[in-house]
Amino acid sequence: MASAVRYHPPVSDSGDLRFDAVDAIFTRIAERGDIPGISYGVVADGRLAHAGGSGTLRVGEVAPPAADSVFRIASMTKSFTAATVLLLRDEGSLRLDDPVGRWVPELADLSGPTADSPPITVEHLLTMSSGLPTDDPWGDRQQGLPADAFVSLLRGGLSFAWVPGTRFEYSNLGYGILGRVITAAAGADYKDVVRERILGPLGLASTGYEAAEVPAGRLAQGYLRRDDGWLDEPMDPYGALAPMGGIFTSVRDLAGWVAGFLDAVPPRDDPDDDHPLRRATRREMQQVKRSIEVEITSPSAEAVPSVSSGGYGYGLFVWDDPPLGRVVGHGGGYPGFGSSMRWHPASGIGVVAVANARYARMGPSVHEALTALVRGAPARVRRIAPWPATEGARAAVERLLDRWDDAAADALFSMNVELDEPLERRRAEVERLRTLHGPLTPDPTEPVESDTPSRLVWWLRGDRGRVKVEILLDPQVPPRVQALTLTSVPEPPATLVAIAERLVALLAVPGPVWPSDLTLAGSLDADVVARALRATEARFGPMTLGPAIGGDGTRTATWRLRGDRGALDLTLALDEAAEALTTVSFVPAPIMLPNEAV
Repeated sequence: MASAVRYHPPVSDSGDLRFDAVDAIFTRIAERGDIPGISYGVVADGRLAHAGGSGTLRVGEVAPPAADSVFRIASMTKSFTAATVLLLRDEGSLRLDDPVGRWVPELADLSGPTADSPPITVEHLLTMSSGLPTDDPWGDRQQGLPADAFVSLLRGGLSFAWVPGTRFEYSNLGYGILGRVITAAAGADYKDVVRERILGPLGLASTGYEAAEVPAGRLAQGYLRRDDGWLDEPMDPYGALAPMGGIFTSVRDLAGWVAGFLDAVPPRDDPDDDHPLRRATRREMQQVKRSIEVEITSPSAEAVPSVSSGGYGYGLFVWDDPPLGRVVGHGGGYPGFGSSMRWHPASGIGVVAVANARYARMGPSVHEALTALVRGAPARVRRIAPWPATEGARAAVERLLDRWDDAAADALFSMNVELDEPLERRRAEVERLRTLHGPLTPDPTEPVESDTPSRLVWWLRGDRGRVKVEILLDPQVPPRVQALTLTSVPEPPATLVAIAERLVALLAVPGPVWPSDLTLAGSLDADVVARALRATEARFGPMTLGPAIGGDGTRTATWRLRGDRGALDLTLALDEAAEALTTVSFVPAPIMLPNEAV
């Protein structure tokens, strides 16, 4: 086999984590005065590594929130419901492609919005793709709906926003229906199944569905701010829609719940018997099953856009965050409460927070805290590692570039390589590169990149410029090189380097003016070029000129520029007389997700 995966979690006392930064973030939120009480925690190394709280559990009392204080977590409940459905799926009690009418008789004859609509399945409900319309805040007021009233509601028919299976739309009602599925498939009431199959085995003793089960001193009261005062929010009892938002729990128990998802990655050969759900199932919950529309926002005209993308898994949201990487979690909003849990699988770090104000928005603060922790502990982030065979192929390619050998090339390459480009032509190209650049050695200023174990990209430096090398291995055992790409980048001429250095210096000057002594060819619009320079300064500010990443060594060159606000490529080209610029281009580099392994 090309590789075997084993993983051992880091041994750490969490001393590398910025708990002070987390405390500062939640202290700032508490000081706004719009939430009576907040409890928060950091998950690391498989445990609750840090916890804090501020304010009070009950207005008018000295009752500071702590890790064992109990809050209602609203829609974060959906992850527990989804886990229970998947546990039943794993043991063969139900299938995800079952029509929901198999388990909920009131929906057996439900018709979709079109004649060709498929029936709603369990999978549709889990992934918010049932076609049911968004039902916040209506669903929040159905929490305690009696079972017989729920039956009547379902018999009355359901409205559709979309054809089932075609689009994401958040549905609380859908998760209420999943509670009925669990009851029917397990032969016991929903809350009893969750308690016996999930909560009990995990030791989540502070987690349940009834406020009366919580010791009074540990229970947070929910509040609504009105007319400069706090009003008690009534606690809805356990009811038919509890599967969508009914759980009461503590930061300590939430940390244990999050730790189980973090422990599921990466895949490995270790024993898999310390959680009611298999590791593979917990990983499955954290994969995008239904995508959500990309959202691109900018705080100002000159700022770098913020891109939010991702989707919904099974009871969990999945976000692809360009600065941070992949983040998983869920939020909760409810009359009297707000909550959020988010974690970063590649580093094993998570943050949870609960609050006792109506629809308290804890998500932004939790994400800010998670970002501070992950960025402050870069050594914890797992990066994609190439196969040993890929590393071996890299060494073999470097030997070929130093001294071509037909037998070595034949042993290294897959059969398609000769068909794609004859080996004699490849040999001639290697000889040309050696003549152009001189002896080539790895460039230590450039990182080796691998976005999949079978691929590597790296740079070699010679006496006269650099070469970018890319290899991709095939799926055989042992794997061989199916693609080899060599990109020659000669040293740019001194004239272009001097111009590039001047333009980079101008990016540190507010509102730069195009230098009058830099002549532009008639094919360029001087106003457009000057505007591009000013726009680049406004958006990116000061930048550093790196080595060339493209060009012909005579009249054209491209450099990668880097700064605190991002990266961009500067391309310059001179006319044949080397007297006027025919190209001046500032192009922002693609926004890529961090190269993480999960």
